[in-house]
Amino acid sequence: MTGVGFPLSGSTLVTGPSNAGKTRTTAAAIEAWLDREGTEGVVVLDFAPEIELDGTVLGGRLDRFISVPESVWVGRIDASAPRAESETAEQAVALARENARRAERQIDALPENPRAVFVNDATIPFQHDAAAVSRLTEYCKKADVAVLNAFDSDELGVDNPVFRAERDALDRLRRWADRIVDLS
Repeated sequence: MTGVGFPLSGSTLVTGPSNAGKTRTTAAAIEAWLDREGTEGVVVLDFAPEIELDGTVLGGRLDRFISVPESVWVGRIDASAPRAESETAEQAVALARENARRAERQIDALPENPRAVFVNDATIPFQHDAAAVSRLTEYCKKADVAVLNAFDSDELGVDNPVFRAERDALDRLRRWADRIVDLS
């Protein structure tokens, strides 16, 4: 075990609602890995949006909790929060499609042989096409450890195509992961 409460081996999915500690837990896992194993082969993907809604910050990037060393491969996108930032389902789908396009560029650039993969807000790129999550999980299988976190709540509404795709992606991640850490 590590200081994060789960083994840093295999695949771990950290889930929960907004502000439950998913990003902080992922940052702690990165820090524990770096302390134990160093930076070689470490890949960090940060797909998290960060917006304020009704006085509460939703989402959050890893750099709020950890300074990732420059020798670590980091892929970040300027993500939107489709459901929170849209007034219509069509607007939400358009934002989700743009997130997917941005994330695809980062996924295309991933290093060939990861030892450890850490993903913040893993379902953001798949709110448009949940089936595409298999590309990320196949990549993570190459690593000794993969720690991903994902939003799991109906607090932003459930009656829209973005929620349905995100829920499908989350279900696929749940089936793939060796263990789930639920922070609900």
